[in-house]
Amino acid sequence: MVHDHGHDHTHGANKKVLLISFLIITIYMIVEAVGGVLTNSLALLADAGHMLSDSISLAVALIAFKLGEKVTSKSKTFGYKRFEILAAVLNGITLIIIALYIFYEAIKRFANPPEVATTGMLIVSSIGLAVNIFVAWIMMRGSDVEENLNMRGAYLHVISDMLGSIGAIAAALLMMLFGWGWADPLASVVVAILVLRSGYFVSKSGLHVLMEGTPQNVNITEVIGTIERENGIQSMHDLHVWSITSGLNALSCHAVVDDEVTIAESEQLLRNIEHNLGHINIHHVTIQLETSAHLHDDSLLCQMKPESSGHHHHHH
Repeated sequence: MVHDHGHDHTHGANKKVLLISFLIITIYMIVEAVGGVLTNSLALLADAGHMLSDSISLAVALIAFKLGEKVTSKSKTFGYKRFEILAAVLNGITLIIIALYIFYEAIKRFANPPEVATTGMLIVSSIGLAVNIFVAWIMMRGSDVEENLNMRGAYLHVISDMLGSIGAIAAALLMMLFGWGWADPLASVVVAILVLRSGYFVSKSGLHVLMEGTPQNVNITEVIGTIERENGIQSMHDLHVWSITSGLNALSCHAVVDDEVTIAESEQLLRNIEHNLGHINIHHVTIQLETSAHLHDDSLLCQMKPESSGHHHHHH
């Protein structure tokens, strides 16, 4: 299959980009946190908190790629591909906690704005902005930020981090020019809202995958049409489409074929269907073919009813 080779290539590129981004961001996060403490700026600390979440998400994405490469085993037939999704959910929850903490601190500061060393704050936040722009540029150039949930998560973090740095720069300038002490907690609240937002969306999309939800990039009607258009297929039922991890969608269903279809024809049929589904983002296909004599239920999405012990029907 050609597809796999392409997957491995972007996989390697993703990993290299992640590692470089992780190192740059983690080092700068430490600089920013120290800067925030020394200058007494909550906006810088908020931005450092945001960067911490970045470096966590980058580290997790790296580990996920490493684990995702581990071979499948008898106890884990899909390998460790789901780790990536669990990690995304965990990262989302961490972000939400960081955001709430910043809100809490900011409220205290609005009531009683402390002294902030604005020059230091301006310098640190300006370098922070440059670092973020650089990392975002590396990611855009060298990796797959469209399809891969982890890469996309990491990339969106870096983008919203830029806004955090811009907020801190603006706050430093406002305090230097007009002496507005509230600009610092205000900037930190803006960052906290960004952090909260990305935390919410990362958790939500991760949970959708864990709940075996239909992948966002798959149109069920199109899938049904693709299978039913194939010559020799009468109808289909028990259709399930889900994601194993980002960029790896699976499908299983039962398809009813004309009684006169031979084994050789049915194999060709399956190959055609698999090929056509590959074009609409389905990468892993399992189809059980049966003749109309075998039909037990004509509903498309099988009703998962618990069967009473009286009449089991077996699929062969």
